[in-house]
Amino acid sequence: MAGTVTLFDPTAPGRVESAQTSRSMSGLAGGVVGFIDNAKPNFNHLVDDLAELLMSRYGVVRVIKRRKKAASVPAPEPMLREIADECDLVITGSGD
Repeated sequence: MAGTVTLFDPTAPGRVESAQTSRSMSGLAGGVVGFIDNAKPNFNHLVDDLAELLMSRYGVVRVIKRRKKAASVPAPEPMLREIADECDLVITGSGD
């Protein structure tokens, strides 16, 4: 039985360009940490727990949480720009 198979490439091209290519941190104290939630189940619970831990034990002063619409799509450009501009460290993740 002959048929057509459609293959989708799930990789997203790199889209954020930065004038500053690298930053270093000597520690988390006083820093701002960002999380990009990929919208899979349970990642939001992990982020909440990690945010509390980072602030109470490691001196992080602020946590920014953003959630993508779906795991299968890249984060929108404005979200990436905002989190790159505001955060000293960004953690992206996957739940389930």
